Amino acid sequence: MANPLSADTFLRALRNEGVSVVEVGNWRTHNRHGHGPWGPVHGVMIHHTVTKGTSATVRLCRDGHSTLPGPLCHGVVAKDGKVHLVGYGRANHAGLGDDDVLRAVIAEKRLPPDNEANTDGNRHFYGFECENLGDGRDPWPNVQLAAIERVSAALCRAHSWTERSVIGHLEWQPGKVDPRGFTMDWMRGRVRDRLK
Repeated sequence: MANPLSADTFLRALRNEGVSVVEVGNWRTHNRHGHGPWGPVHGVMIHHTVTKGTSATVRLCRDGHSTLPGPLCHGVVAKDGKVHLVGYGRANHAGLGDDDVLRAVIAEKRLPPDNEANTDGNRHFYGFECENLGDGRDPWPNVQLAAIERVSAALCRAHSWTERSVIGHLEWQPGKVDPRGFTMDWMRGRVRDRLK
């Protein structure tokens, strides 16, 4: 069980890992507090946005839309590898997911299949939306993949977690497919190597 990092410690962890950070507006206090708890945190969740264009993607992830208020994540990993911080605290990114998956993340064990949506993930995961159409054809530039690896490793390092604390949305919530275009086992391998 881990308390969420303070916003300043979160920022410092990302920068210490070599992440190129863009701070967007009042990101430190932009959250969904009052709509449920934030923490304890147990891991990092990776998503794709199904959007094109960094400015529009960052705006959407910061502000949300008519049926889902923002922030929709903590950071947006752009195609150029920059990570735009849009919120901090509870964010609308994970939704309801599988309690068996959460137990596996906490124990840092291999994930079981996600077949339930009975547990609030917004309180338990840092979330990063990655700019990509999610169609399996939109490329993932090397600098973007490196940034995903770095943000994941930064938070694992800060909390003394292993790569097993990094999951994809598709591993949390039945019916989700993101991120599409690389496997989470492959990304966890990169995080594991980085943490050595």
